[in-house]
This record gives sequence, C-alpha cells and structure tokens, in this order.
Amino acid sequence: MSEDDLKRNGPESAEEPAVSSGAGESAGAGNGAGAVSGNDDAATAAASPAGEGESGTGTAQEPEAGAAGAGKAGAAGAAQASDSQESDAEASSAESGAGDTEAVAADPLSEAMATISTLEDQLKRAQASLYNTETEYTNYVRRSKQEAGAHRDSGTLKVIEALLPVLDDVELARQHGDLEGPTGLIAEKVEQILFSTFKVARFGAVGDEFDPEYHEALMNRSSAEATSQTIETLIQPGYTVADKVLRPARVGVVSPE
Repeated sequence: MSEDDLKRNGPESAEEPAVSSGAGESAGAGNGAGAVSGNDDAATAAASPAGEGESGTGTAQEPEAGAAGAGKAGAAGAAQASDSQESDAEASSAESGAGDTEAVAADPLSEAMATISTLEDQLKRAQASLYNTETEYTNYVRRSKQEAGAHRDSGTLKVIEALLPVLDDVELARQHGDLEGPTGLIAEKVEQILFSTFKVARFGAVGDEFDPEYHEALMNRSSAEATSQTIETLIQPGYTVADKVLRPARVGVVSPE
C-alpha cells in the first residue's frame, strides 16, 4: 500500500493489518495448542497400557496383603480380648473376696459370736487353772498337816525315849520301897503324865508268854515243867506309845524240853 493510500484511508486502514496479524497469531496459537494437546493425548495413550498393567498388579497383590493384615489383626484382637477377660476375672475375684471380707467384718452378729466364743474359751481355761490351783492348795494343806503331825509325834517320841531311863528308876524304886517323900510324889506325877497324856504304857511281867515282837530274850533255858515259852525273869520292862513299841522288854525265857 502506498503512502497515498494511507493518507486517503487514514488510521483505520492502518489498523486492519494489525488485526489480521493478531488473528493470524491467534490461529497459530490455536494450531500450537492443538499440536500440544495431540501430543499429550498420544503420550497418555502410550502410557495407559503400562499404567493399567501396574494397576492390575497392584490390584492382584492387595487381596493377599489384606488377608495377611486381617489375620494379624484378628490374632492381636483375640489376645487383647483374652487378656482383658483375665484382667476382668481377677478384678472380679478380688472385688468378690474383698466384698466377702467386708461383709464378714461388717457383720456385727458374727463379730459378737466370735467374741463370745473367745471369752468362753478364756473362762474355761481360767476355771481349769483355778481348779488346779485349789486342788494343789488342798493337797498342800493336807500334806502340811500330816507332816506337822508326823514331826510332832517324832519329837514326842524322842522326848519319851529320853525319859525311859527315868521311868525305869521310878519302877525300881517302887519295887524296893524307896519311892517315898516329896521326891517319890514328883516321880509318880511325872509317870502319870506320861501314861495319861502321851499314852505311854509299861509292859513285861514274869509268867507272860514270850512274843518276839514285844520281848527281847537275853537268856533261855529248858524245863520239863514248861508247856510253852514263857518269861521267867524280867530284866528290863518295855514301853509302848499308842500301840507302837518304843523299847522291847528284856527278859529271860524258859522253854519246854
């Protein structure tokens, strides 16, 4: 286009080529985008079989992994359930035992009966101990009385044995007629106290039958006139205290031939 034309048409004619150029650029851009889009579709189509293959492989492996995971999860769940049941059972048993203990401890009637049983047992033991003590004391008193009596009798016998020579002298003085005056009265009084108070008795006389429990034979002779062993001579009289021989009579015996 010449300068004259430009001048005649003015600016509007000058803008048309620019618009045409912009349309060309737009058309070029559209063609380029179409080319890119076509290339992308081709790449997608080419990659699609491989993706589908990989997807198929992943899909085939997923059931096996799922089954293994489900088995492990089931075993773990069963173990946890078993542990939970055991824990619940132990807790229930402990609570039950504690409840029973509390029930027994909290029962006032049971506590009262147990206390009564304990007190009754203690009472029986105390009564048995008291009975044993009373029995021992009674036996001790009886033994003490017996021992005291025995000691008293023993002392009395010792005193009487010490006085036997005095009684012998009193008897000899009486036989010879020397038991006279105040001295004779005192001697007879002593003799009577011993005979009456302490049950002392004199025995042994000529003509009595010989008894080895009461007589001690210092001499013995035979005689045709004798029918049994008799006392022929009284050497020393004997004495008894309550039928107990303090001293046997010493005699001479005559025996039959």
